[in-house]
Amino acid sequence: MSGKVFRSVKELKGLSLKNCPAMPWPGGVLMCAPDHYDVVDVKNPFMAGHVGRVDRALARRQWEAVKAAFEAEGKEVSLIEPQPRLEDMVFCANPIFAGLDSKGKPVCVLGHMRHPSRRREVPAFEAWFRERGYRIAKIKDPGVLFEGAGDALWHPGKRLIWGGHGFRSQPEAYASVAEAFDAPVILLKLVNERFYHLDTCFCPLTPESVLVYPSAFDGESLELILKMFPVVLTASEPDAVRAMACNAAVLDGKTALIQKGAEGVKRHMQVMGLKVVELETSEFVKSGGSVYCMKSFLY
Repeated sequence: MSGKVFRSVKELKGLSLKNCPAMPWPGGVLMCAPDHYDVVDVKNPFMAGHVGRVDRALARRQWEAVKAAFEAEGKEVSLIEPQPRLEDMVFCANPIFAGLDSKGKPVCVLGHMRHPSRRREVPAFEAWFRERGYRIAKIKDPGVLFEGAGDALWHPGKRLIWGGHGFRSQPEAYASVAEAFDAPVILLKLVNERFYHLDTCFCPLTPESVLVYPSAFDGESLELILKMFPVVLTASEPDAVRAMACNAAVLDGKTALIQKGAEGVKRHMQVMGLKVVELETSEFVKSGGSVYCMKSFLY
């Protein structure tokens, strides 16, 4: 099943969590300081009405608090140098997707972003990961879009990748992703433009449980989620939209770093045994990102 892309429950025959090999948890995160962060145009619905309205000082304090929260949970935070005129570079999840191949070697798949302003971020991330010994892989067809860990998420503790498509990444990208990591990919189609990346509506919590906003997916994708996860928790619309609750960063299946105010999701996470750390990321939500978007997991 390694390196195969699955699109439907029917195709899943023979694939289960039991026969997916174990995958080490990320050891740290990569972040980028918000030196040049701003909302300069509208790339997603969250940005509407926020052009030129970022409080830079507040954004810096919020970013520092997120960084400190990762460190407090024992995750080393590495930094990439922010670049002028790359206002979205603070969202480190999108330009690349990192992980380990079947031999345990680190791999970085480069994104090919939909928006030209974000494509300019990728070379800096490529250089950073190359210098640290990651094998660099690319989507084979240069015309196919792929938005890194915004749309590609590892199943907790397993060599299994979930791949979102519909608004940013294209399904054709995932054959290259599956090959790069020698890992299966399950495709999920996004159908609600507000949830333009998979990480805005799909948050794996533990190997057995996931948090989703169901209206973000088509029916076939919901069937795939229900088939693979024994426990599927749902976020309310207020939690999913106003607090971007599904954009939480879950560490080692034990701790969730989440935007403050998502009370329903907070209770769900606590019932699953997770420690919940609430953070304020309101300045970044203006761009359609929260804690998960503000880092890239490192292996």
